[in-house]
Amino acid sequence: MHVDLSGRLALVTGASSGFGRHFASLLARHGAEVVLAARRKVRLDALAAEIAADGGRARAISLDVSDVAAVRAAFDALPPVDVLINNAGLGFGDRAMEIEPAVWDETFAANLRGAFFVAQAAARRLAEAGKGGSIINIASITGLRPGPTVAAYGASKAGLIHLTRSLAMEWARHGIRVNALAPGYFETDLNREFLASDFAQAMLRRVPQRRFGDMQDLDGPLLLLASDASAYMTGVVIPVDGGHTVSVL
Repeated sequence: MHVDLSGRLALVTGASSGFGRHFASLLARHGAEVVLAARRKVRLDALAAEIAADGGRARAISLDVSDVAAVRAAFDALPPVDVLINNAGLGFGDRAMEIEPAVWDETFAANLRGAFFVAQAAARRLAEAGKGGSIINIASITGLRPGPTVAAYGASKAGLIHLTRSLAMEWARHGIRVNALAPGYFETDLNREFLASDFAQAMLRRVPQRRFGDMQDLDGPLLLLASDASAYMTGVVIPVDGGHTVSVL
């Protein structure tokens, strides 16, 4: 997909691994200057060096999205961000009867509360500068359909999907587009062990395309939402799941 993001500043939260790492490298390859944000700065520094070696531009900042003061300080220290990938999050696989309050609170602090305040900080800077921009929230198909052992995670992602639509409605007048990707099951550090389980292999048979996702399957949708190709799209949630959400129950 030919997309030129030259001259744009993109910030990716949760960039130290998984989706975030992949998205940061992808945006850099398409010309954006990328701010890598996560708690594990050593990993970010290594990724920034890899991007630079590949001819891209990246800088690393340590950021815990659950710390609102730190989030606001980080955005105050940067120029307005043209593209925000709101990717940082946590996932736990506890059954609903076994979820502890601390696990519930930690999941929502990262996946929903943190995502909101990161988006808010980005939008404030854009509005102050009189610039438009694109915010892309990384949701999940578990926010669209329920599944076992993901009550807290799925509820937080359902909240993120509703938040996406609410922010899109409020911020359209500022030229700020807010959309979401809802990936299906992709192999990442968070779920690698789960996808190897007998349960996951049985679930795979209910995916119409009969496979889990490859990271490259997200490239086109992400670049669409990050670029002017989606200039008339806001409040949209795009599942990328091999048809999982339209499969029979």
